[in-house]
Amino acid sequence: MGTKAVLYIVIPCYNEEKVLSITSGIFLEKMQKLIQDEKIDEKSRIMFVNDGSKDRTWEIILELAKKDEHFIGISQSRNRGHQNAVLAGLMEAKDCCDITISIDCDGQDDINAMDQMIEEYYDGCEIVYGVRSKRETDTIFKRCTAQGFYKFLNAMGAEVVYNHADYRLVSSRVLQEFANYKEVNLFLRGMFPLVGFKSTSVYYERHERVAGESHYPLRKMLALAFDGITSLSVKPIRMITELGIIIAMLSFAGVIWSIVMALLGRTVAGWASMVCIVAFIGGVQLICTGVIGEYIGKIYMEVKHRPRYIISERTMNQEEK
Repeated sequence: MGTKAVLYIVIPCYNEEKVLSITSGIFLEKMQKLIQDEKIDEKSRIMFVNDGSKDRTWEIILELAKKDEHFIGISQSRNRGHQNAVLAGLMEAKDCCDITISIDCDGQDDINAMDQMIEEYYDGCEIVYGVRSKRETDTIFKRCTAQGFYKFLNAMGAEVVYNHADYRLVSSRVLQEFANYKEVNLFLRGMFPLVGFKSTSVYYERHERVAGESHYPLRKMLALAFDGITSLSVKPIRMITELGIIIAMLSFAGVIWSIVMALLGRTVAGWASMVCIVAFIGGVQLICTGVIGEYIGKIYMEVKHRPRYIISERTMNQEEK
């Protein structure tokens, strides 16, 4: 195998005091097993990223860091969202390790898939996507909405790996290049395929959440999907153009029809048809204006060049990173 890779497991945390005390031990046991099997270097670490939690999450991370050197943590100055928390951890880790694996704190993703991910890395892959093989643990509603989520994203031009969330292995080489992607509107599962490099997928079964409640209800999932589409694709703008052309052609045909009817003296006065047409056109225009406004809003946020995350505290010194 040659030189053993230094692995950083990046774990975003938001109000995870109920689950952190349980899953931290599971992550540590897994890392120790990987080190014992000589798959990774002793310098490997588990990095918790506190995303502005309002409970005792950060205090628990500090306690863990004191108990075992394999635990380290960083804390954002405020809540910036899951994607920004993952990004913060990856960017902090990229100069300290050879590979990173990002995984949620809730214990649902199968940590045993890490073994195969690391093997794929040693076989030459720079990115390894963790992909769910099935969704039997989900409710029927969540299963249908989640699968529709990925299909809709791909249909709208956002290239994402089907049934892949944010459980992935990424090499430091990829992260160095990924650091050049400066956009504020983050959709990581759609951005990493854009970087390129050799990649593959590892399939696993997801477990039920160990404790606590999910932080990704339907509302957030829809918002994430919309962010992904508007950040990675201009297809909605093209659809608006196509819709405008179709409506213009129908309107032109309607004008011709009205002129012909007027010449034949067969015009019929009525409010219903006119009100329906005006309401329809008005609704379409408002929707199109909203979509265009969303794109303009994202451009507005991008040109400000505001920081995507701010690290307020670390369990380690800057020199130890």
